[in-house]
Amino acid sequence: MQAESPRRSRRGSCRRGDESHARRVRRCRERTGPIPAAASSGTQQLNFFAVDDRFAVVDLPGYGYARVSKAARAAWRPLVESYLSTRGTLVGVVMLVDVRRGLEEEEHALLDFVTALDVPALVVATKIDKLTRAERTHAERALAAAPVPVVAFSAVTGEGVDEVWRAIATWTRGHKR
Repeated sequence: MQAESPRRSRRGSCRRGDESHARRVRRCRERTGPIPAAASSGTQQLNFFAVDDRFAVVDLPGYGYARVSKAARAAWRPLVESYLSTRGTLVGVVMLVDVRRGLEEEEHALLDFVTALDVPALVVATKIDKLTRAERTHAERALAAAPVPVVAFSAVTGEGVDEVWRAIATWTRGHKR
């Protein structure tokens, strides 16, 4: 794990184990070259990624479909909650959720926790391109119950990229480094 710079603002990224961090970062940064990817079992520690010297993305351990024991997954909760509640440089949280699976109890609990901390948050519903129109309508209705804004996102088509960047820009604007 890289040491943190207290000057750089942070954005937490919570995701399920089956989401591709490398693909999201590559799409959002529109860059080529190698980007570190989580092991097949998903993120199991805090991973820090600098984004153009403007801010850092902190990839937090995944929930839901990470291929680890329930005990290991339960051990992540204090790590994630401690990180989110003690970082003065944290400016927002983006929760990545496979739209085909939706938000589950763990994700709702984490969103409630972040909301109670008064930290801005955004749910990014990934893999939206894999749904039919009817499935998409159903998924969007189900995600409307989230206590924070939701953005439909596709790393394949680029849908949602601008909305995610707008949210991050709003969070980081005026934040002292």
